[in-house]
Amino acid sequence: MNQQKRRQIFERLQAADPSPTTELHYETTFQLLIAVILSAQATDKSVNLATAKFFPAHGTPQGLVDLGLERLTDYIKTIGLYKTKAQNVLKTCHILLEQYGGEVPEDREALEALPGVGRKTANVVLNTAFGHPTIAVDTHIFRVANRTGLAPGKNVLEVERKLEKYIPKEFLQDAHHWLILHGRYICVARTPKCPQCGIADLCDYKHKTPPR
Repeated sequence: MNQQKRRQIFERLQAADPSPTTELHYETTFQLLIAVILSAQATDKSVNLATAKFFPAHGTPQGLVDLGLERLTDYIKTIGLYKTKAQNVLKTCHILLEQYGGEVPEDREALEALPGVGRKTANVVLNTAFGHPTIAVDTHIFRVANRTGLAPGKNVLEVERKLEKYIPKEFLQDAHHWLILHGRYICVARTPKCPQCGIADLCDYKHKTPPR
């Protein structure tokens, strides 16, 4: 795929959705961090349903520490891997309180050192909370980048590097959200909704879903 096509793709995505953002519900950077930790191998909808039960009264590092492991585990038991996630969330809260005054650090290395936080989670927080032009490659973005020919790669890091290289700079800040939403609702895994796709004519996928 050439750069002209890539630019056109993002021009159209921007025109369709000028201000994209995460579908996770949060009010603070800390709540975003916790929601993203909980969202690993889970849907944003399931995370939002769970966090709505405890964020209002306990949505701070100290609030979750005071809530305790047993009660937090009970709140998030509808989410996959909830026992491990509950432990990681509380460990992260303790570190934030002890090392960062309860604030979320604006630093990749510091973020990735937190329990339950990998590169993808750090990228989401850096992008959404702090405005860094990072790309958090999840299953949706990996699929879209490979299927469309936008930035094909064998693993998530390769795709991330190519997207950072190929996406025109003025679109980098919002590209992460556009690609996730496109993969979640249009370029879905089993039968992509090509007839409804606004970039189908720019896409290199050879097995497009025909109109009904």
